[in-house]
Amino acid sequence: MSKNQPAEGTQDVVYQVRLPLSKRTIDLVADLIRQRRNRMRSVWRKAEPGKQAVIVLAVLRHDQRLADMAGGNGVGESTVRRWVKEVVKLLAARAPRLDRACKKIARGGGVVVLLDGTLIRTHRRTGKDDRKNYSGKHKAHGLLFLALTDEKGNLIWISAAKPGRSSEITTARHNKITGHLRFVGLDDQPDDDPVIITGRKATRNHKLTAAEKEANRLVSRERAANEHGFANLKSWRILTKLRTDTRQATTLLRALLVLTNSEVQR
Repeated sequence: MSKNQPAEGTQDVVYQVRLPLSKRTIDLVADLIRQRRNRMRSVWRKAEPGKQAVIVLAVLRHDQRLADMAGGNGVGESTVRRWVKEVVKLLAARAPRLDRACKKIARGGGVVVLLDGTLIRTHRRTGKDDRKNYSGKHKAHGLLFLALTDEKGNLIWISAAKPGRSSEITTARHNKITGHLRFVGLDDQPDDDPVIITGRKATRNHKLTAAEKEANRLVSRERAANEHGFANLKSWRILTKLRTDTRQATTLLRALLVLTNSEVQR
């Protein structure tokens, strides 16, 4: 009586997965890694910059488990974790600041930017520590981010993370956007010389007129560009549910902003 043998022997099975990213993005990350190694005068590493870039991008794009990536590439899990932190920090340093982003738009002849917020969901924690991350609007735990896009939906800037229960106006105040933009509720001259255009809200004592409803429809149509920008950002599956704190989440989002702009330019 013969015994059945495993089809692939006793070795671990490794499979290939397509990484849907452009060569431009991979070269960007590899060049950053190479430059850092040159500054550190690092003589030997377990992987070349290109291979390290692919491994890190696979973690960010597909949310691959670090242990799986480590086992499939012959390195330790702690090594992959260190590589991810290294690349995220290098990319986040390239993210534009708010003032520079606005100046760049002005130099390019742009006159309109779009500001909106989104909730990046996080894993729920037990106890009172995570209550501040619960968003009553979305009925979920997460972190709130504001982002600026141009009229085509290209991401320009992303704010620091705030707890999910925060409002967008509070987040705008915290990030001092009033020095560069005039947001609803923060406009210095909302009636005399408004430069921030927002939708109108109906109240108990004031019903929206036909003209105000039409204005809301026009604003909503323009806000679609924001949604395109957020959709491109959330295509990085590591954002499906964050497992990190607020400060690290801000660094991660700004790193993904740089990668998104490398991939998508409308």
